[in-house]
Amino acid sequence: MSSSYEPLEWKFTQVFGDRSPVEEVTDVDVVSAIEFDETGDYIAAGDRGGRVVIFERAQEKQHGTSKKKDVSKTPEYKFHAEFQSHEPEFDYLKSLEIEEKINKIKWCTRHNTAHFLLTTNDKTIKLWKVFEKKVKQVATTNMPPSGSSNNGTVQAYRSTAAAIPVSQVKMPRLTTRETVVAASARRVFANAHAYHINSISLNSDGETYISSDDLRINLWNLSISDQSFNIVDIKPANMEELTEVITSAEFHPQHCNLFMYSSSKGTIKLGDMRSAALCDRSAKTFEEEEDPASKSFFSEIISSISDIRFSRDGRYILSRDYLTLKLWDINMESKPVKSIPIHDYLRGKLCDLYENDCIFDKFECAMNHDGSLLLTGSYHNYFHIYDRNMSGKGDGSGYGGLCLEATKFPPKQVKKGLGSKMKLGRSKTKDQKGLGISSPDINPDTIDYTKKALHVAWHPKENVIAVGAANNLYLYAA
Repeated sequence: MSSSYEPLEWKFTQVFGDRSPVEEVTDVDVVSAIEFDETGDYIAAGDRGGRVVIFERAQEKQHGTSKKKDVSKTPEYKFHAEFQSHEPEFDYLKSLEIEEKINKIKWCTRHNTAHFLLTTNDKTIKLWKVFEKKVKQVATTNMPPSGSSNNGTVQAYRSTAAAIPVSQVKMPRLTTRETVVAASARRVFANAHAYHINSISLNSDGETYISSDDLRINLWNLSISDQSFNIVDIKPANMEELTEVITSAEFHPQHCNLFMYSSSKGTIKLGDMRSAALCDRSAKTFEEEEDPASKSFFSEIISSISDIRFSRDGRYILSRDYLTLKLWDINMESKPVKSIPIHDYLRGKLCDLYENDCIFDKFECAMNHDGSLLLTGSYHNYFHIYDRNMSGKGDGSGYGGLCLEATKFPPKQVKKGLGSKMKLGRSKTKDQKGLGISSPDINPDTIDYTKKALHVAWHPKENVIAVGAANNLYLYAA
């Protein structure tokens, strides 16, 4: 790496949500999805209670000291709207309760003053319109209200109205009393998935989107809610022969015919809708050969990919499994260009994590606007930021990594109470401002596994990130 590299200085900016201890947080309030819109001026957050809360970017405030002339702008968001997207349901045919939890949120391309969002729970996808609604009232009239009088008779009303000269009659006029933000469900895309929906992704054509469950991926048109096309189906004829499931799916950001999906076996497949109506045969398969010596009972569980993302130019693919964050070049299928250990210190505790079901936690990942910085979450409300252009070692050191803790209280950039050497700053320097930390030597026995930064999102144009943990949404900026 060149010595001219200037590390970023990340600052905590805001936190939304109640500051109750983790053990007091009710399940319905836990954040389950986060998404920036295409401008970055709005953030949508969904929770396990089926609600969607939208935050709007406020006017920027400026931070600076009297001694220094350099003044940096810090983005600030405020509440914009909230609506109930999904309600709990019951499938009487399968005797199955359908949770209201929001699994994914996607913003549609904006064409007017209204916003359109796709939200989904396990079974049903909805298209919501969020818009400003003007509440009007009748004003500036001196006529008595219709039917009102001293004795309530029509004759008395007429006599009262006749007492006002015609020249002095003020015609009623509608005025805006207030402007409120309203949300209405424009379309409901239901009854197309037999299994739980894990992903939705909008196409670059602005007209279609895909939804994926454990075994199938469907293609929808935003204007048609009662018809979809199945483009991937991995369900075997005999369910006893089932060896893998689909874990995530996403459209290519520039080519409307390309999409990718990941599996529980740790593979990523790139499909081309031009080749066939049913894309059972992938155009490319990204898979890293497993070392036979490291194979164990937990190998298949920890290799399952929980999230995949394209870079904005479509050149790179970022994937996250339980232990590692991997960056793939779309032109190289044999191995990732970077494999960053996130949870290497947990390898010795996989049995305990299996017992308490933490091994099945699904951490998300994200990239910044130019694909140079990578983001993912971890336990103890930690989240990690890595520089794609920095090289690292096999133990996870290097990579320009930064580990921060999302906390409800005035945060510290370096957490030192973990029996660890969590140094911050560039390696081999005393600079403690930005990216360039060694992989933290975290003691897994002191980690709080109830604190999980599962959901992350990156601003589409700026170095602003959102992290969802428990019932809080944290914002950081650099």
